[in-house]
Amino acid sequence: MKALEVVLICSGSPGFLRSVGTLMAGQCRLMECYSLSEAAQMMKLHRPDYAVFDIRSAAPQQLARTFAAISHVRSGDCILVTVPGQLPRNSLPEEVLHCARIVELSTHDENYHELAEQILTPSSPSFQTSASIQDESFPPELVPKSTRDTATSSGKRPAGPDLLPNVLRPPPSVPASNEPQRSTPAEAAAASSAMCDRFRTRTPELRTMLKRLEVAARHNVTILLIGETGAGKTHLASLIHESSTRSHEPFLHVACGALPGELIESELFGHVKGAFTSAHADKDGKFLVAGNGTILLDEIDVLTPDQQVKLLRVIEKGEFEPVGSNKTLHVKARIIAASNLQLQPLVESGRFRPDLYYRLNTLSFTLPPLRKRLPDIEPLARFFVHHHASILSVDIVEIAPDFIECLLSYPWPGNVREMENAIRSAVIYSQNGIMTVDTLPTHVVEGTAGPANDPSVTAFFAVRRGESLENRIELTEKDIIEQALLSNNFSRTNTARHLGISRVTLYNKMRKYGMMPER
Repeated sequence: MKALEVVLICSGSPGFLRSVGTLMAGQCRLMECYSLSEAAQMMKLHRPDYAVFDIRSAAPQQLARTFAAISHVRSGDCILVTVPGQLPRNSLPEEVLHCARIVELSTHDENYHELAEQILTPSSPSFQTSASIQDESFPPELVPKSTRDTATSSGKRPAGPDLLPNVLRPPPSVPASNEPQRSTPAEAAAASSAMCDRFRTRTPELRTMLKRLEVAARHNVTILLIGETGAGKTHLASLIHESSTRSHEPFLHVACGALPGELIESELFGHVKGAFTSAHADKDGKFLVAGNGTILLDEIDVLTPDQQVKLLRVIEKGEFEPVGSNKTLHVKARIIAASNLQLQPLVESGRFRPDLYYRLNTLSFTLPPLRKRLPDIEPLARFFVHHHASILSVDIVEIAPDFIECLLSYPWPGNVREMENAIRSAVIYSQNGIMTVDTLPTHVVEGTAGPANDPSVTAFFAVRRGESLENRIELTEKDIIEQALLSNNFSRTNTARHLGISRVTLYNKMRKYGMMPER
């Protein structure tokens, strides 16, 4: 059997799409959709090699529409995922028996490995999704007549899911109920451990990093997250909190960059009445408010050296004094620090304390920008389309291929946040339920990216335009020189020293790239 090229997965559960899709990433092209109407359109337009429908929470009308959608596909090319007892054997239309297999999973079952394996190897024997679920072959009265005749003449039972699918049913002791069941501690731990899946990534390098972060999250240690604005640091910090033993405690997000410099200490450590002019009463700081939970200190690079000293003491000893007080208090919260900038250059320039840097850098994790996570763009885009379509009450039935291609051709300097905002706008301007390139913001379609500190934004367009390696190297060199000039207040002497080249070499390169001021 030839390898699968296109697989369609339809489910109203983002978790199901994310988990199954992640297990199949890199082995085929995945097309995800959240509604039957879009699934029907995608099957008609793209003719996928395989289709999976999660109908565990489907209403009777949705079941009928699902049966109609799969009635024209080839034999054995569909899987229907149901809850135990949802579809009695005598309720299945005959056309469904010819083209679909049925897999029963409970609503809280998140073990999708065998399901993904069954999709990727359609000719393999049928499987069981849970030890509590037994499989039983179709009785003779439900086997198509032509198949029964073939089996009778050969003296053997038909084998293989392409000819005869299996129906999985629970033993009598398992209730057929769609009501959610309370998770056991083991199930809760398994759900919280899937950080890679919950972060919605299929990028191998990022998944490797998240697996290491998942281990650190379970221990009471301070973690540093580095990543561009909008890359998902806050979301990742909340996943760390939810994966820890503190998940039932508060999660507090403190945006240090949004606070006036003179008020940061008061916000973090609190103050006593009369500590400064506007201190009319005692106030608890964020470290106390967080209790035994987790506190995210975002943009810690804006802290002054004195504030960095106090933060280092909190991390090392768990102690601090409120502003204007001599009473030492103790921190019980876990600390997650985050920064939009790499801290090492700040240490070298004297803007960040080396002792705090080395303390944080022990467990430091860098979150790559979206332009370096191309496998994540399409699944994220489809999720945002249906998420905002639901919020805005817009019926989306189709996402055009050129819509996705346009998203893949833009470097997203604002990362996931920028893409989500662009897709929300596109949902608003969609017509007839179709997401096309015309619905996207003009700058995305034209490829005019906004300001960015990272030279890879410009280099991204160079790669897309197919420029030569020599041109791309020159482009990167120009960006490095521009950043160095900016960091050194346009002093050519200091810039040359910073770059480790002579002033003559710097002048020649600036002249080469048209960076010399006109006289």
